[in-house]
Amino acid sequence: MIKVKRQKELLMREPRFDDINCSLLSVPKLPRAIIKETRMAVALARKFNDEIVRPRSLELDLKLMEDPDYLPRDLVEEANKWGFFTLWEPRLFGGKGLCLPSFSPFCEELASVCIGIANLVAVHYLGMATLISTWNMRLINKLLRETAKGEKTGVPCIISMGITEPNAGSDVLDVKLLNKSNTAFRAERVKGGYVLNGMKHFISNGHHSTWFAVFAYEDLKRAGDTIVVLAVKKGIKGFSLGRMERKMGQKACVASELIFEDCFVPDEYVCFSPEQAKKLKQPIQKSNQQLVETLSAASRPGVGSFGTGAARGAYEEALKFASETEISGKLLINHEWAQFMLGEMYKNVILARLAYVEGNYASGLYGTYKILQMKPIYYVSKYTPQIFFDLFVSPFLNFSIMTWLFRKINFDWWPEKFKELTAGLSAVPKIASTDLGIKNCQLAMEMMGRTGLRHDARVEKHLRDSKLLQIYEGTNEMSRLNLFEALIARSVRGVNMYED
Repeated sequence: MIKVKRQKELLMREPRFDDINCSLLSVPKLPRAIIKETRMAVALARKFNDEIVRPRSLELDLKLMEDPDYLPRDLVEEANKWGFFTLWEPRLFGGKGLCLPSFSPFCEELASVCIGIANLVAVHYLGMATLISTWNMRLINKLLRETAKGEKTGVPCIISMGITEPNAGSDVLDVKLLNKSNTAFRAERVKGGYVLNGMKHFISNGHHSTWFAVFAYEDLKRAGDTIVVLAVKKGIKGFSLGRMERKMGQKACVASELIFEDCFVPDEYVCFSPEQAKKLKQPIQKSNQQLVETLSAASRPGVGSFGTGAARGAYEEALKFASETEISGKLLINHEWAQFMLGEMYKNVILARLAYVEGNYASGLYGTYKILQMKPIYYVSKYTPQIFFDLFVSPFLNFSIMTWLFRKINFDWWPEKFKELTAGLSAVPKIASTDLGIKNCQLAMEMMGRTGLRHDARVEKHLRDSKLLQIYEGTNEMSRLNLFEALIARSVRGVNMYED
C-alpha cells in the first residue's frame, strides 16, 4: 500500500488529463438535472421518429432520387413547430436552454431512422456554434433571438455555417494548412464593411436558411492570418443561391452552393476579423486556430452521434430480420454465427456512443459548454423567469464590453491544455463513431443478403447516409492528424506538423 504521505505527494502533482477519462471527472461537477433533460430530449426524438420520420423517410428518399431539386420545406416547418431549432439555444438568448450534452443523444435517436432528417435539424446548431466560437455577443443575441421569434411566428429562421469552398475542403479547418490551400473566397476591406466575392459549396440547409455564418479571407495568400467571419442574411444584394448538390445519401438535408458577387456586408454584421483579433493578447494565427478548433470541438461529437445512430439503426434492422427469418428450419437468430454478428454490432453501438459522450464531457468540463454547465449558472439559467433575460439581461449583451469580456475568458484566459484536450477528444468520435456506423451497415447487409439491398429494408439507406459522415466536418484522415497534434505531438519532442 502507498503510504498516506506518498498519496498526498502524488495527488498534489499537476494531473495529466489523459490519465483519467472526462466521464468520471464530470460525475460530481455536472448538474444532476441534465440526466432528466437528456431523457426528455431522447423521448422527444423518439416520438418525432414515430410520428414523422419513420413514416416519411423512405418515401422522401425515393422522391429526392427522382427529383433532386425538391425541397422538403414541410419537414423544416414541422421541426420548427416541434421547437427543435430553439431547444438548445441558451435561455439568455431567448431559447429553451436544454443542456448541451443532451443534444448528441437526441441526434443519435433521430439518426437511427434517418441521418438526413437528423442533420436537417442539427446543422442549425452548427451555425449557432460558429457564432458562439466568435464570442461576438451582440450578434449571437440578435440572430438567436430571431430564431426564437421564427418559432413563435411559424416562419423558421435557420442559421447555416458557410466554410467549404469548391477547391478547399478540409484544409479550411486547419489554419496551418490554409496558406497552402486553394481558398478563393475573398473579403475586401472597404469603408464601413467588407465586400465578398467567391463561392461556398456543400452548405447544409443552404436553401432553407435565413442567416449564414460565412468564413472569408482578407488576403488569400495569408488566409490563415486573415480570417473574417460574417453574418450574412439571405436576400441581400450580391448574394444568391446556386445549385443543390446531387448527393448519394442524406438527401433529406439539402446541400447548397452560395454565390457572392460584390456582396457588401456592413461592419455591424462582422462577427470576427483580423482587426478584432489584434485586440487579443495571443498571436492572431493562434486566435484563428482556436476559433476553428472551438467550432470543431463543439460539432464533431454531434457527427459521432450520427454515426452511432447509423450503427444502431443497422443493428436494429438486422436484429428484426434475424428474428423473423428462418434458415434451415429455425429462426436465423438461433444460429450461432448470427448471434456472433449481432453481438459484434451491438458492441460497436456501445463503443460509438461512449466515444461521443466522452467528447461531450470534455467540452462540458474544459470547452464551450463549461460556463453553462457550472451548477450555479445552470440552475440560475434554468429557473430564472424568461422575462428577466429578455428585459434586463439582453440589452447589456449589445455593449462591446460584453464581447471583450467573453473573448478574454474564451481566448486569452483559456488554458492551452484545455484547448488540446477538447480538440483531441472531439476528433475521436468523428473518427471512431462514423467508422463504426459504416462497419455495422456492412455487417447488416452481409447478414441480410439480398434483402439488405432492398430500399424498404433501410440498411442500404443507412449505408449511403453514413458515408458522408466520414467526409464532412473535416475528413476522418484530417481528424486523425488533429488527434495526433492535440494529444500526441505535445508529448513528443521535435514534431513538426504539416511540413510537406
